[in-house]
Amino acid sequence: MENKILIGTLTECHADHLIISGVKIEVTERASVDQFPIGATLAETTRNVWANELWSWDITKLLGPTKWTYFYLYVMLDVFSRYVVGWMVAHRESATLAGQFIRETCARQDIERDQLTIHADRGPAMTSKPVAFLLADLGITKTHSRPHVSNDNPFSEAQFKTLKYRPDFPVRFGAIQDARAHCHVFFPWYNTEHHHAGLGLLTPADVHHGLAEQRVAARATVLATAYAALPERFPAGLPHPPARPVEVWINPPKISAPVQTSSAIPPFPLARAGAFA
Repeated sequence: MENKILIGTLTECHADHLIISGVKIEVTERASVDQFPIGATLAETTRNVWANELWSWDITKLLGPTKWTYFYLYVMLDVFSRYVVGWMVAHRESATLAGQFIRETCARQDIERDQLTIHADRGPAMTSKPVAFLLADLGITKTHSRPHVSNDNPFSEAQFKTLKYRPDFPVRFGAIQDARAHCHVFFPWYNTEHHHAGLGLLTPADVHHGLAEQRVAARATVLATAYAALPERFPAGLPHPPARPVEVWINPPKISAPVQTSSAIPPFPLARAGAFA
């Protein structure tokens, strides 16, 4: 099956759904169709998305040594594998630093033109013109969270929560070198040792580097051996390991049948309010 990222262009807005590239997508309660200008680019991921096709990035503050002092952690995350492909700690948030961060991360991952989509929220650095021009120069498609919707960048936010809820995460960092030293320990652990619940308890490195099927098969062998030795310990039958991920979504839509135009007689108008009172 083809591996792809679906990019749709919004062509129509209705009270309860959008029409994107001829496919009707129902809108949930948290979003209003008024938030989508006609022609806006929306991105969804679908089955068989591989690593280095869709990234998500964000910036979070790390408390400095005194009140009102911060360091800024930039993190680029592969959405399919949850693998952190790049990070940087800086003294400030800026479009210039963001552009440098994106360019260097893409170079390390050998990203080619028209290969990658990068998703971000609507922060100043993310929506800046220097970043937009850079992504255009690199042949990278960019998408953003919907206006006034705080949870359209969930993968980056979840990764920040994992970072900040670790027992060894300090309340404050004494210097930027301390913040960088902490990240030098955390991110290798996160990529190679953290068994992610959203990945079927695989590590991000397993999924990112194509080892997921091998790991799942090895787990299945161990479980089958244990079942053959002591079947009475498994009243539900032969146990199976959690499945590897096959799809990933940012704001998954509800997709109904393709919109069809018809010259048939329109349905009866809705009854006025109070007609059945």
